[in-house]
This record gives sequence, structure tokens and C-alpha cells, in this order.
Amino acid sequence: MNLSQQMNIERLNAETREERLDALREIKARTDAGELPAPERTGYVNNHIHTIYSFSPYSPTMAVYRAWQSGLCTAGIMDHDSVSGVLEFIEAGEIIGMPTTIGCECRVDMSNTSVAGRRINNPDQDSVAYVAMHGIPHQNIYVIDAFFEKYRRYRNERNYRMCKKIDELMKPYGVSLDFKRDVLPLSCAWEGGSVTERHILFALAKKLTARYQTPEELVAFLEGDMKLPLSAKVRAQLLAGRDTPEFYEYDILGALKSNMVEKFYIPATYECPDVREYIEICKACGAISAYAYLGDVGDSVTGDKKTQKFEDDYLDALMPELKHLGFNAVTYMPTRNTKEQLTRLMKLCHEYGFFEISGEDINSPRQSFICRAMDDGMFSHLVDATYALIGHENSATESLDAGLFSDRSVSDDPDLYSRIKKQADKAR
Repeated sequence: MNLSQQMNIERLNAETREERLDALREIKARTDAGELPAPERTGYVNNHIHTIYSFSPYSPTMAVYRAWQSGLCTAGIMDHDSVSGVLEFIEAGEIIGMPTTIGCECRVDMSNTSVAGRRINNPDQDSVAYVAMHGIPHQNIYVIDAFFEKYRRYRNERNYRMCKKIDELMKPYGVSLDFKRDVLPLSCAWEGGSVTERHILFALAKKLTARYQTPEELVAFLEGDMKLPLSAKVRAQLLAGRDTPEFYEYDILGALKSNMVEKFYIPATYECPDVREYIEICKACGAISAYAYLGDVGDSVTGDKKTQKFEDDYLDALMPELKHLGFNAVTYMPTRNTKEQLTRLMKLCHEYGFFEISGEDINSPRQSFICRAMDDGMFSHLVDATYALIGHENSATESLDAGLFSDRSVSDDPDLYSRIKKQADKAR
């Protein structure tokens, strides 16, 4: 790749949306003219790509470009508590001719349900669950944005207090952390983006790389002074920081997130809507409500998760509760869990009539947009589900009554799998 090409790719992460989209138009035009190689098209999909509007190295335009270059046939945006990047994501997909789907991720309060007091799918807090809004009809993007605005504000109040705790923790080591000075500039909060724990730890990672000039010094500090237990894999990644500078600060972030969150975490309260409020806004706006299955971690499939128990022990009780609450779908990541876990989950999804959605959580440059686990035939239905998701989004954008789970659609065709096929056929 020559310097001109590299500079044009870097413009995909430019400061403004217009600059980013213009750079993509130029790349697409040069590709169509044969000046740049066209990416190989595959059958892979991904519905869970984060952008700079939550935490990610990618703008919405860059995310679509990376998905296109990776060979994905569709891509979906999924930011935390924010839909501020979705219009750019849609337009970027239109520029390169890739079907897209839009959504957002949030946490909900489950304390008024039968699973209150349990560790559900949130590694840091009981009675709180991660959920997703998928296939948001485009006419309701601003309604969803208005819904999350106050929750982002509440979240930043807690972010500020967590930064104060980290600042106290780091004072003995001569490191300070200020929310407004160090964390907010790493986000797109002024454009309606969210600020997450990852932003806080990324800011701390930057402070540490400024203080410790070599990877060896940094590892010695983390293990010796801070007493953080680094796995062999993480330790090796950090020590290779000179050779992989594009990953270095993200690897530090990963090490901190695995071992330090409990030292500064403050439980989320007001920033988590009650689960019924979330279900209500999804239904009113025609979005698909989805529970995000996490599953217990034993010998981590991905090699970088701590051993921890989540919802597997009571999954048989959780699924009917989700149905009772009004969830439409369950989303899961094939690379994260074992075949045994996912076989059980898929059986329960079929039993309770949940739409199955999949997407690999992309928020770091080390992560591949391609999910090779999808090569297994047991996951082939997830590709059809993605096209059904796109079909739903397009149909519901024309009329909410035409969505996959609208009262009219369910009345006209009560069979979920028949409706999935119809929406998938529309989108292909």
C-alpha cells in the first residue's frame, strides 16, 4: 500500500462525518475503476460492531470499510447507549453497496424480576443484564436517541466518581486521572456518544505508556507494584509492544479491565432503565428486543476471559422469564462459548420461540471482523437470521406494521420461522 492509499484510509477516521464519508467515496470510486483491488466477498456476517460512539478504534465509516475489506456480506452497528453513529453507518454501507443493520446495546435493571440478585450476564454487577435493540426502524432513530440521553448523563456522573477512585488508587505511583481532562476527549460524548469503563481504562493506559517508556518497565509495574495477575498470553502481548504498537495501549486496557475493575467499580443504578421500560420502547419503536447470552466461563474458548459463573446454572428458569417479560430474541457469540453451551441455548430458543441473532463484539484492533466459528453448519441459520434482521429493518422503516414482531405480522403469520424466511427473502 502506497502513502496516498494509506492516507486515504486514515481519513476514514477523520474528525468529521463528512470527511470520513468523502474518503470512502473516493476509495470506492478507485476500486470500481480498478485502481484498488476489490475485496473478496464471503458469506460471513457480523451484527455487533462498536464504533467511536461507544468504544472502538473505528468511526462508523471505518467500521463499514473494515467489514467490506474483510469480506463480510453485511454489517451491523451496536454501540452502548447511543445511536449517534447509525446514520453514518447506513450511508457508508450505501456507498460501498453493503446491506447494513443498526442497533444499540444497553444494560437494564432486572431487580424487579424472578432473577433479581443473580449474576446474569454482567461480569461486574448482580441484577443487571446486557441487552440489545436490533433492527431499529430509521424513522425512530431520534426517539431512541432521546430515550438514552438521560441515561448517558447518569452514566457520566458515575464515570466521574469512578475516575476519582482511580485517581486515589494511582496517587502513590505518581499517576493522576481526571474525567474531563483525560477521559471525555477520548469519546464522542459531545455528539451523543457514550462514555464507558473502557474509555476510563484507555485513558489510564495512555497515562501508563507515557510514564513507563518500555514494555518491560510497564509489565514490572503492573505485576510488581500493582500486583495485577497477568496471564501468560497477556504478558507476552504486552512485552511485544514494540513490535505491535497499534495494539499496545489496547492490550494494556485489556489487562487492566481483566484485573482492576473491581478496585474502582461503582454499581450502576439510575443509568439502567428497568427491563420493562426497555421492552416498552423497543415495542413502541419497532425495534427487536434481544437478551445477550454470555454463558459461564471455564476454560475460556477465547483464552482471555476469567473463570466466572453467569446464567448457565439457571438458564432453564431464565428463558421463560425473558419470554414473560416480552423479549423477541436472544443474541450470542459463537466464538465465546462451547458447542455444548450453544446447543443447549439454541434448543431453548426454539422451545420458547426466540429469534436467534449473532454478532462478534468488535471494539479492539486485534479482533477479526470474520467469525470463523460460523463455518460450522450448526450456525448456518444465523446468516439467514441476519438477512431477516435487515428485512425487518427495511420493512418496519416503511411501516411499523410490517416488522417481524408487529401485532399485524404475528396475526397474519403466527409461525416465527416462516416470518424469518419471508423477511430474509426480502433482504437478499
